[in-house]
Amino acid sequence: MKSFPIIHAFASAFFLALFASSTLASPESRKPNILILLADDLGYADLGVQGSKDIPTPHIDSLAQHGVRCTDGYVSSPMCSPSRAGLMTGRSQSRFGHEINWEPEWPADPHDTRGLPLTEKTVADHLKAAGYHTGVVGKWHLGEAPPYHPNRRGFDEFFGFIGGGHNYFCGAYRNTPPQNYYNSPLERNGVSQPITPGYLTTVLGKEAASFIHRNKEKPWVLYTAFNAPHTPLQATPELLERVKHISDEPRRTYAAMIVGMDDAVGTILKQLREDGLEEHTLIFFLSDNGGTTEEDTSSNNPLRGRKGQMWEGGLRVPFLTQWKGVLPAGKTYARPVSSLDILPTALAAARSPGIGGTSFDGVDLLPYLTGRQSGDPHEMLFWRMTERDIHAVRDGTHKLVKQGQKPNLFNLTTDVRESKDLDGKLPEVQQGLQTAYDAWAATLPKARWTVFKSPEAEAAAAEAARKRAERNKSKK
Repeated sequence: MKSFPIIHAFASAFFLALFASSTLASPESRKPNILILLADDLGYADLGVQGSKDIPTPHIDSLAQHGVRCTDGYVSSPMCSPSRAGLMTGRSQSRFGHEINWEPEWPADPHDTRGLPLTEKTVADHLKAAGYHTGVVGKWHLGEAPPYHPNRRGFDEFFGFIGGGHNYFCGAYRNTPPQNYYNSPLERNGVSQPITPGYLTTVLGKEAASFIHRNKEKPWVLYTAFNAPHTPLQATPELLERVKHISDEPRRTYAAMIVGMDDAVGTILKQLREDGLEEHTLIFFLSDNGGTTEEDTSSNNPLRGRKGQMWEGGLRVPFLTQWKGVLPAGKTYARPVSSLDILPTALAAARSPGIGGTSFDGVDLLPYLTGRQSGDPHEMLFWRMTERDIHAVRDGTHKLVKQGQKPNLFNLTTDVRESKDLDGKLPEVQQGLQTAYDAWAATLPKARWTVFKSPEAEAAAAEAARKRAERNKSKK
């Protein structure tokens, strides 16, 4: 029986032997590229392949047509930044106290310690060590202070914005006050870029395509993090025209933003084909968490709940993966998988053990998605958000979730809507899940911050202020 949540890093020889014994060699001997496409607050039901009837998404849908759609794909948190921290590291963010978003400051406090802890290794760190060129395009949201910048977290190239959100009309950005995270210019590798007209989602798609073309002769990993369809609800007239059949105005704008993201994914996939790289690229598409429903009109049907909650609507997301010639085409996979699996799967595809000493909560999905291995990739999946006093644990069939005053138990195989509480009706199942969760939670540190400033950052800022005062005093 597999051990979850900790899976120790494999020795290099074991990884190579495992891969050599499989049928998962890429179409040529070169290591496959890794492309991660991340949507922001996308509703579970808001893609054509997920059942949407009003939002056309042919390019994103093609990933399922030529690859695998995981119906029970989860993220490690129902909230933006902690979810990204889990994806970036292959480890539950609760293991290093990165459990909740924070209120950002503008300008950024250089002493702020809120961000992906510097002790953690990213997907870029691991794949850079394996000879990959590394890039990130779009939203970072893993720390605003200089030590947390993507170029200092293993990424050779960065184009986008550091904070948790941004306006979509680039011509309205400012390099003079009044500025904030939403209207500041985009940056490239720490350098503010000239302000030019454009629609942000389109700009990010073109930038990702440029990265692919410029690096076509070497293996690369590209993390493309769209902020679509995260608020503010903003779309061009051309995009709105393509969803004019939607009468509800906010829903129409939300849908137009997704159409824009689908266009950007199309731009990226077209570049892969033109450069002859599509068969040599392992692609993942998912959202960072569920839709926010009433705020942006997103739909998580048939799931209960929304972003920020431990119900399925907060945690279960569209989850697609494609690797032509390796993964089957048009397959639906219905066992629970996690965003934590992306990094271990990428390392297996790259035939690399990653950086020694790293332990992962994710697993290599390739044997499961190809059908070489049966059973569940995970014995259990765990979630925790201390500040909101919510948590959840799922095995292959049942889920125990504490979203309110007491835990609720559901059979997700027969009740994906989480509408029939089995609390007290299956005592052995419930106790088993609770015991497993308690044992996991007992291994975790305290959260590193609340939504407000961390004690460490406050102490550092106070010390800096004291030193400035001393310097000023000595000048008098």
